Amino acid sequence: MPITELLVRNATYYKNDVALVEINPDVKNIPLVTWREYSLIESGRGGAFRKQMTWGEFDRKANKFANLLLTRGIKKGDKVAILLMNCLEWLPIYFGILKTGALAVPLNYRYTSDEILHCLKLADVDALVFGPEFIGRVEEILYQVPRVKNRFYVGDDCPSFADSYDRLIEYCSTQAPSVPIDDDDDGAIYFSSGTTGFPKAILHAHRSLMHAATVEHAHHGQTRDDVFLCIPPLYHTGAKMHWFGSLYTGSKAVILRGVSPEWILRTVSEERCTIVWLLVPWAQDILDAIESGRVNLSDYHLEQWRLMHIGAQPVPPTLIKRWKSIFPHHAYDTNYGLSESIGPGCVHLGVENVHKVGAIGVAGYGWEVRIVNEQHEPIQSGVGELAVRGPGVMKCYYHDEAATKEVLDTDGWLYTGDMAEYDKDGFIYLVDRKKDVIITGGENIYPVQIEDFLRAHDAIKDVAVIGVPDKRLGEITCAIIEVKEGMSLTEEEVNAFCMGMPRYKRPRRVIFAKVPRNPTGKIEKPLLRRTYSSEHLVAQQNEIKMGKEE
Repeated sequence: MPITELLVRNATYYKNDVALVEINPDVKNIPLVTWREYSLIESGRGGAFRKQMTWGEFDRKANKFANLLLTRGIKKGDKVAILLMNCLEWLPIYFGILKTGALAVPLNYRYTSDEILHCLKLADVDALVFGPEFIGRVEEILYQVPRVKNRFYVGDDCPSFADSYDRLIEYCSTQAPSVPIDDDDDGAIYFSSGTTGFPKAILHAHRSLMHAATVEHAHHGQTRDDVFLCIPPLYHTGAKMHWFGSLYTGSKAVILRGVSPEWILRTVSEERCTIVWLLVPWAQDILDAIESGRVNLSDYHLEQWRLMHIGAQPVPPTLIKRWKSIFPHHAYDTNYGLSESIGPGCVHLGVENVHKVGAIGVAGYGWEVRIVNEQHEPIQSGVGELAVRGPGVMKCYYHDEAATKEVLDTDGWLYTGDMAEYDKDGFIYLVDRKKDVIITGGENIYPVQIEDFLRAHDAIKDVAVIGVPDKRLGEITCAIIEVKEGMSLTEEEVNAFCMGMPRYKRPRRVIFAKVPRNPTGKIEKPLLRRTYSSEHLVAQQNEIKMGKEE
């Protein structure tokens, strides 16, 4: 059954019940004021804008956008990209695309104009929906993608090169389009990337999307009474696929456009949230705010909050011990997944296995997992590569047959590139990543892109970028820079040069040293990680010790 049928069911049976709420703490910056549906929330702890949508409104808006696309010539199999910050319109737009039989193509809102251009071309995108934050980036690459003739702008002051989404859907029919869709039809393209730079396009069928909803419900047992708090970006498979549990049960979800501990706790309190998915840095920030006294838990109503789960990066066991000491009644869970396996859930710890914190878990609902050697033969002990199989595995890397064959075999096994091992009870622990991608605060950073940028500096002979452990973010980027003979370079000069990169890609640490390469010319990154990761941990421990002494 296509996942769009769940929305139709909810609109039929729960028509007037709230489906989505958007909370925007920044009362001075509401870019989508044309919606006229916000209400101002004020209290002693500050104000915010709140907007909500029922299941009936959700389905009608999806139908309106679907019909708009159809009138513009978008047909089954076409691709429609979404470049929006989290907002209430995001999901109705996504489902409107699916209802036409077209493929939804979510884009990372941190992409540069070059990355947007690459993704639009690679995925053969036919239409683009974008918001006010992206006007400059879209305009910069507009004429390099003549195929994207339909450009819909969500917000005030529509630019001349786009059409107003808000204005056009007013005149569209609310009737569901009669486009037949089955489980094997293509449904969405998501993007991922390894250390080679630009993202790969990951093609998923409708079957994958529906399986994600089934898995999320099976793992966390949502009911109609649950309220899910969604903070991570909706372009990512993780946030959306966890929200699919709310879609599955017809329960309310809250989209929070802010990550401060105060606003997370206030939203949980005022919206009566029961399930919250966090990234490691956000959980640490909440604990730090509570332990420092900046946040007083007695100011909030949190008794209904039953589940805190974390994904997108390794979880320090000490973090969960701290969390459980403050919130002993919370169930805890973690999920492992990747965009090629439709996000979280192919490996799952399970709320009953909190004693195994540190493991990523066992096979998720409807999934098979195994650890294999270099010949892709299953092994029961020692370290090998993690492989997964199930209805949520991608169909292929779109337009990249060679890359597909590297990770997906003819029996449906997806080789993740992550090295893992079993413990004596069959729980899986990640040992190291086969790929060099750096995960900082749940976001993937691709070292080659940063290395290529830095090599443009006149004083840099060679450079390697690695991830080093960080207490809050999991990892931070560290640039090892080899300076040309006879030249000088300071960390301040490197930081100034890196202002030309997006902020999240800028190295957080700079080390001046020789960059080791093996006989074939490849950078010896395992050696660099062993050397500088341990050094970084010692530095962190010394900082903590000094802080205590002071």
